[in-house]
Amino acid sequence: MTLVGPPRPTPDVSVLLPVRNAVDTLDEALRSVLAQADVRFEVIAVDDGSSDGSSDILADRAREDPRVRVVSTAPRGLVPALETARAAARAPLLARMDADDLMRPGRLATQRATLAEHPDWAVCGGHVRIIPRERLTSGRLRYESWLNSLADADAVERDLFVECPLAHPTWMLRADAVGQVGGYRDAGWPEDHDLLLRLRAAGWRLGTVPEVVHDWRDRPERLSRTHPSYALAAFVRCRVHHLPRLHPRARQGVVVCGAGPVGKTFARALAEVGVPLQAFLDVDPRKIGQQIHGVPVLAHDDVDPIRDFFTVAAVAGVRAREEIRSMLRKRGLVEGVDFVAVG
Repeated sequence: MTLVGPPRPTPDVSVLLPVRNAVDTLDEALRSVLAQADVRFEVIAVDDGSSDGSSDILADRAREDPRVRVVSTAPRGLVPALETARAAARAPLLARMDADDLMRPGRLATQRATLAEHPDWAVCGGHVRIIPRERLTSGRLRYESWLNSLADADAVERDLFVECPLAHPTWMLRADAVGQVGGYRDAGWPEDHDLLLRLRAAGWRLGTVPEVVHDWRDRPERLSRTHPSYALAAFVRCRVHHLPRLHPRARQGVVVCGAGPVGKTFARALAEVGVPLQAFLDVDPRKIGQQIHGVPVLAHDDVDPIRDFFTVAAVAGVRAREEIRSMLRKRGLVEGVDFVAVG
């Protein structure tokens, strides 16, 4: 490992920038970071074995701007690159950035100020605009809309098991909190969601700034679209692994509210990690009275199971999820205590 760039006074923020063959977008990404104002920062760019000219761009930038420090390694992957950057970082705050994205003006200063106002937050994310707009599918637009609907820490934490509720490249993290939980790790599922869940389990809060701070480039070859760690099954394994750790009551058994594809998938995965299934609840009269995974499907208005066991609201879509949340709240259940929504 080689480090290029002179040391400077301790920065307020270290920007962690993993780079692998991003020659077409890297310079613009760096410009967007280096244009940040009102905060003292460094960029730790980890060249993860690039072979396309990215190394030359990084070397040129490091010569021109002492805020850029370059770490060159053999190709090892995203998690080792992030951990390499974290080890080289000198600031108490760590900001994520990807080599094909654009950082909006003022992002670093805004997130730094927000974390100063919330000392119990380990991470502050932000809203995104997915680019390029002309290639956006309806599914990606729905995902962007969901991310940008989460306006505060309560909303982020409420949807923590639905999907990763903060876009990874928008994060600003407390370095000590990340170190406390062991940093990034490769567990065979998404490293970002895994880290958020571990931070929450350690008692830290997860927040956001309710404004667009990042242009997030969506490309067919993006790692989250191609690597098996980001497949649907890996997402489910991640959430199921952490569910009983954040909600210990689930270890005594769960009721799955929703006997459709989402509910069946989560029920199977929960059973595989030793969480006892007690029952399904559903509104479909064709399912009520059947057995799924060896437990009965009961009517949704059967209150005994949800009174006695932790409930997992497992349905697809925002509207259906909100309907189940409303139903469970009307029956006196408290979200995050008696039930959690998954997606």
